[in-house]
Amino acid sequence: MKTLLITEFWGIGDLAIGSAFLQAASQQFHTTLLAKPHAVELAKELCPQITVLPFIAPWTQFTGKYQLRRWPWQTLQTILRQIRQQKPHIAASARRDPRDHLILRLSGAPRRIGFPRLGSQLLLTEPLSQVHPDAPRAAQWKSLGRALGLSLRHSTPRVRLGQSSQRLALLHSGAAQPVRVWPIPRYDQLAARLQHIGWPTQILCDPNQRKEWKSLGHSAHCPVNLAELIRRLKNATAFIGNDSGPGHLAAALGIPTFTIFGPQRPQWFLPNHPQAAYIEGKPCPHKPCFDYCRFLQPHCILNNSTAEVFQKIQPWLQQLR
Repeated sequence: MKTLLITEFWGIGDLAIGSAFLQAASQQFHTTLLAKPHAVELAKELCPQITVLPFIAPWTQFTGKYQLRRWPWQTLQTILRQIRQQKPHIAASARRDPRDHLILRLSGAPRRIGFPRLGSQLLLTEPLSQVHPDAPRAAQWKSLGRALGLSLRHSTPRVRLGQSSQRLALLHSGAAQPVRVWPIPRYDQLAARLQHIGWPTQILCDPNQRKEWKSLGHSAHCPVNLAELIRRLKNATAFIGNDSGPGHLAAALGIPTFTIFGPQRPQWFLPNHPQAAYIEGKPCPHKPCFDYCRFLQPHCILNNSTAEVFQKIQPWLQQLR
């Protein structure tokens, strides 16, 4: 069996989107994933056959990414040495990032597959054609899978809805960036409406949100690590949250998701699940603006009222039943 090196240096959500590819790859290759440390726990749950090499790529940091003198050069050398020792036959990346492609070249793999940008086709042996600009993020993984002869599928739903005692709507109010966060008081109102129509709720949050939830009279849970987050997600029958990693992780675990979008395009980042639904952020001339807003507040997400969100969620829940 040939050895395959895969790079995915970004967040939990990005890795969860690629989980279908990793699962398929692990059936045909000895697969090594070069990713952030959270990939170790995620791989245990979603694709235990792969080997994870933890590495925080400095160019993925939100601050100081261009201060080259502060990069962990010694750690990078150690990682490259470990990769070369595995003698990968194939190295691949689903990102249009020349820095990823340089890692592929330095790995020593004779076959290197990726989506070229800014001349990085010189580092690849098999440059792939770019996917459509409006295609979802998962489309790049599917294209990479086709290049390797893999067939990728949606995550298989693990949960069947039936009696009311089986229902649990899990609400997660956090996100990596503030511009993607729908206000906590509205999550509180939404939870009350869901309970009123017979859906018990459980609330998860980020550490910096715990105090605000407490002020509203709720003891929201803040998972201390990825293992706890996965454990709580697996108890849910429906997930509701912002455009963030937990939503993509829920979809990878087979849980139907509803996403409250703000500055991003749902076409790009809707969780990869056949029963995924969403409400889009309000129109803005600057969308998509990723993690930064040109206004003092992200009106695109703040102007979605509780009533509007609930109006979208209620028929989605009925369809699940």
